[in-house]
Amino acid sequence: MTDTIMPFARPLYVMAKPVGASCNLRCKYCYYLEKQNLYHFTGKRTMTDELLEDFTRQYIQAQTQLQVLFTWHGGEPMMRPLSFYKKAVELQKKYAGGRYIANSIQTNGTLLTDEWCRFLKENDWLVGISIDGPQDFHDEYRRTASDRPSWTKVMQGIRLLQKYGVRWNAMAVVNDFNADYPLEFYHFFRDNGCEYLQLSPIVERIAVHADGRHLADLNDAEDSPLADFSLTPKQWGEFLCAIFDEWVRNDVGRFYVETFDCMLANWAGQDPGICIYGKECGHAGVMEFNGDVYSCDHFVFPEYRLGNIRQQTLVEMLYGEKQQKFSELKHKSLPRQCRECKFEFACHGECPKNRFLRDRYGNPGLNYLCAGYHHFLEHIEPYMNYMKRQLDLKQPPANIMEALRKGDVSGVRR
Repeated sequence: MTDTIMPFARPLYVMAKPVGASCNLRCKYCYYLEKQNLYHFTGKRTMTDELLEDFTRQYIQAQTQLQVLFTWHGGEPMMRPLSFYKKAVELQKKYAGGRYIANSIQTNGTLLTDEWCRFLKENDWLVGISIDGPQDFHDEYRRTASDRPSWTKVMQGIRLLQKYGVRWNAMAVVNDFNADYPLEFYHFFRDNGCEYLQLSPIVERIAVHADGRHLADLNDAEDSPLADFSLTPKQWGEFLCAIFDEWVRNDVGRFYVETFDCMLANWAGQDPGICIYGKECGHAGVMEFNGDVYSCDHFVFPEYRLGNIRQQTLVEMLYGEKQQKFSELKHKSLPRQCRECKFEFACHGECPKNRFLRDRYGNPGLNYLCAGYHHFLEHIEPYMNYMKRQLDLKQPPANIMEALRKGDVSGVRR
């Protein structure tokens, strides 16, 4: 009954940042830490209890579905004390109005304690852990404020989550270093109890701004130099191919890699579930500690500020004309090369933040990682076609593993 009671409903997501960009780590590739420069005039950069209640009430009331997902992000959201999140849970119950409330929190894991884990387990929160693979890979860029490695503390946090049976997944940044070791990277996550892996390829350019920010946005010069930690398109494509080959033969249906799930969804004509591989974006906004709302986590720049929750409602901002144009621009701004590509349906140009190249016709807006994606999509095409056929027959895509072992998959390379 719940699958059809609101058939036209589309969820509204807002990623809340209770401490803004504040963090106890100083990861060298972090795109968010410098957002503090946007609020240099603000003293205490933490969300007040008053704002928390206003946000909770508005966020629940804005939903058109029966399930409401709260997502807590940063910076490092666990720099806000546990009492803050206990208050959040109380407010969610107060305003739930019969809806089912779920919570997820993205953390670097270094501040997890037994008390935190008991709370997370008791309230069934999903925890996303930011970790970049084995120790050498992770500690290359994910350092403390005193430039010390952080991997050991992160792994202690993961073990605590496992001790208390807290649901967790991993978000890993793929950079110029760890991209060269795809199988070591993949096996680390699979063999350490992770069941769901999100991959985030790091691409940043350097451009100095008057407010102190040093990372470029799409308004900066096309020839802004790449940051040295950015991976190349060739690295990204070969990395994806290598781990896909391991996954498709051994782990389909057992270990979930978000990128592969999204590709299969697009192959099957379904919603991929995340904005970067969707036709349009803009359904997931961000709210800073002071109530400022932005179009997207990767577009926290002054020109993408939608307003403030104290002056406008979440509905007005996230369903307003400015956000609608932002959403539609993802597809409308695709250059000719993308529109002619047979794989446009699969990647949809990926994230607009990475579209700073010109295509073969000289048009702006080509994604920097395009060549890597094209190599990857050509590689997986026969496998995806097979898994799509399985879905059409109402069979599990995991059947491909047995078929590959038997060598009887029509049109699939062994």
